[in-house]
Amino acid sequence: MSQQQKIIEVMGVKPTIDPATEFRVSVDFLKNYLLKFRFFHTLVLGISGGQDSTLTGKVCQTAISELRQETGNNEYQFIAVRLPYGEQKDEKDCQDAIGFIQPDRVLTINIKNAILASEATLRDAGIVLSDFIKGNEKARERMKAQYSIAGMTSGLVVGTDHAAEAVTGFFTKYGDGGTDINPIFRLNKRQGRSVLQHLGCPAHLYLKAPTADLEEDRPALPDESALGVTYEMIDDYLEGKTINQEAALIIENWYQRTEHKRRPPITVFDDFWQE
Repeated sequence: MSQQQKIIEVMGVKPTIDPATEFRVSVDFLKNYLLKFRFFHTLVLGISGGQDSTLTGKVCQTAISELRQETGNNEYQFIAVRLPYGEQKDEKDCQDAIGFIQPDRVLTINIKNAILASEATLRDAGIVLSDFIKGNEKARERMKAQYSIAGMTSGLVVGTDHAAEAVTGFFTKYGDGGTDINPIFRLNKRQGRSVLQHLGCPAHLYLKAPTADLEEDRPALPDESALGVTYEMIDDYLEGKTINQEAALIIENWYQRTEHKRRPPITVFDDFWQE
């Protein structure tokens, strides 16, 4: 089995999908989990105004709305969380995403003061954060806030991780990578976009250039610039298509370098690092 085939198997990506079917798979996945573990009543998700959180938010709200109707239990709630650092430049996109999702509840937690306090405390200890590491702090503060909300509402923190992100490890470990459940894992970027098109999502939300937007020296840096490869190439690779060797090597190198992000903490029983 080729390296490409091994990666596709791990990521679970299909060469083609039916958008309606895949949306239903994700919705039913969340519903079945909540029905099995009945001490969870809420789903908590950060909304950034991009493709991934917009799709995941719609999945969450649909699952919760159906559960309320089918069970008569009004404790089921979806909480969408806005987590800006100061004033977010694409705030309109965030509001448009919320308008499309129609969440039960929206909370806004501005993380700027928490990040500045953390940065100052570390500086007092002699640790001066680089812009990149400060960006990781932002991602981890956002996840911390979501877990606090989930803890107070018998909730699950929902992640937006998808195959094109997972294969490259393009997330902050214990930041946006720290979640309880990931309903769109298996879809690549192109497939997620097709599901949103099927759902009638405003096009500008899934056509905008994907960005983590964590760095202040390079605001709104496109993911593709940071990765050195386009999502089109990553999607083609994950769908089993032949792409140029240079791009394939970049993807496989990211996959190998970031393997630790896709695993729980390493113990003496792990052997992947010896391969």
